[in-house]
Amino acid sequence: MATTSRRRRWASLLGVTALAVATGGALACPAGASTNVDFATHCIPPAIAGIPPIDGTTTAAITVDNTAPKVGDTVTVTYTVVKPAASNPTAIALPADIMTPTGKVTLGGAQSGSFTVAGPKKNDPVPGNGAFPSFSMTGTFTVTTPGAITLSPGDYNIHTSYILELDTPCTVTNPPAPVSETVTATATVPVNTRAISLGSASGNAGDSVTVTGSNFTPGATVTLAGRSGTAQTADTATVTATSAGTVSGSLVVNDKTTTGIVAYEGSAWTDDLGAGPAAYVVNDTTPVPPGSQKLTTTVKAGTLSMAQAGDAVGLSAVDFGKGGASTGALNTVTVQDFRGGPAGWSLTGKVTDFTGPGAKIDAGALSWTPACATKAGSPSTCVAGSAGTVGGSGATLASTPDGTATGGEFTVDAGLSLNVPAFTPPGSYSGVLTLTLT
Repeated sequence: MATTSRRRRWASLLGVTALAVATGGALACPAGASTNVDFATHCIPPAIAGIPPIDGTTTAAITVDNTAPKVGDTVTVTYTVVKPAASNPTAIALPADIMTPTGKVTLGGAQSGSFTVAGPKKNDPVPGNGAFPSFSMTGTFTVTTPGAITLSPGDYNIHTSYILELDTPCTVTNPPAPVSETVTATATVPVNTRAISLGSASGNAGDSVTVTGSNFTPGATVTLAGRSGTAQTADTATVTATSAGTVSGSLVVNDKTTTGIVAYEGSAWTDDLGAGPAAYVVNDTTPVPPGSQKLTTTVKAGTLSMAQAGDAVGLSAVDFGKGGASTGALNTVTVQDFRGGPAGWSLTGKVTDFTGPGAKIDAGALSWTPACATKAGSPSTCVAGSAGTVGGSGATLASTPDGTATGGEFTVDAGLSLNVPAFTPPGSYSGVLTLTLT
C-alpha cells in the first residue's frame, strides 16, 4: 500500500450519492426474508390460576436486520410470537400494556448457542381467559464464524404486571424448533496497513536509497526490492521489523528500468503482506557525444482525482404488497489519473441502510452492474468491478492495475437495483452511497 496513494472521500456534492426509492403501499416488515414456523410448546400457567400445564402450538417468526453479515458484525434479531400457545390463565380481563415478554433464539449451522431477546411492556387488552396477543422481542448476537447460520425460535416467557406479578413460561417441547431464518456470514478480510517511504525519489544507477516502513509484523524478515512496472528487478535487500513493526534499510538500485520500490514479508510479493510500490526513477547519466547538446524537459506529475455528474439518484417506484427491483443509474464518475509512475487505482463504494417511514431497507438489498470506459491514449485500461451486492461492507466499482506506466482518463457508470421487500411501508426511503478513490 503506497504511502503516496491518495484517498478521496467525497461527501455531499463531492462524491456521496443519495439514493431514494418511493414505495406505494402500509405495514412494517423488517428487511430480510423469514418464515413463520409452528412448534409444540409446553406452557405452565401461574400456580394461582389453578389450572394444569398447557400443551399447544406456537406460531413464530425470526427476522434480522442483516442477512449477509461479516465475522465480527452484530446482528439485530426480532423474534415475533405470532400466535402464543398460552392464553390469559384467569377470568380477569387484562388491560393494555401490562405484558413484558422475554425469550431465547437458538443458533445452528456454522455457529451454535443461543441468546436472549426481550420485548417492550406493550400489548392490546386481553379478555378474561382470552388468547394472548401477538408480541415481538429483540436481541443481538455477534457473528464469530463464516458460513450459513440458522436461527430458530426458543423458549419464551409472558410476564404480566396487573394486581399480581405473574409469569407464564413456555418451553419448546422438542428442541430445537424449526428454522425460521438463515443468515450467511463471510470472513472479515484483514486490512493491510503496511506502508513505506523513500529517502529520495530518484538517483543514479548504483546509488543507495533509504527505505522506511511501518505496520509490518514485529520481528518479520522484510524484503526490499526494485520494481520495473509489475516485474521485480534483481535489486533486493532484507531488513528485520522492530517490535513496533517499523523497518529501516538501504537498497542499492542498479537496474536502469526501475520505476518503483516495494517491501514485503514472505518469500515473494503479495498484496496482503506488501507495501508500495513507492515511485523511484534512475537518472539517465549517459555522456553527451562531442559536438552534441543534451536537451532536457520536465513532465510534472499531477494528482489522482474524480468528479461526478450529480449527487442524487431517483430509483423507480415499486408497489406496496409486491415490492421487487427499484432501479436506476449511478451518475457518471470521471476519474483522472495524472500521477505517472507505476501505481494503479481502485474506486469502491458502500451504502447505508435505506431509511423511511417506520422501517428500513437493508443496505445489502442494493446491487449494481458496473461499467467503465478508457479515454483513447491512456496508458492504463479501466476494469469494471463485478456485478453484485454493494452493501455496507462495500464493493469495487472500477480499477486499473499497477504497471510500468499508468495513468489516463476514465468514465465509470453502473446500473443500480434495490430489492424492496413486498410489504415495506409506503413513502420515500433514502440511503447514502459513498465512493472512495485510492
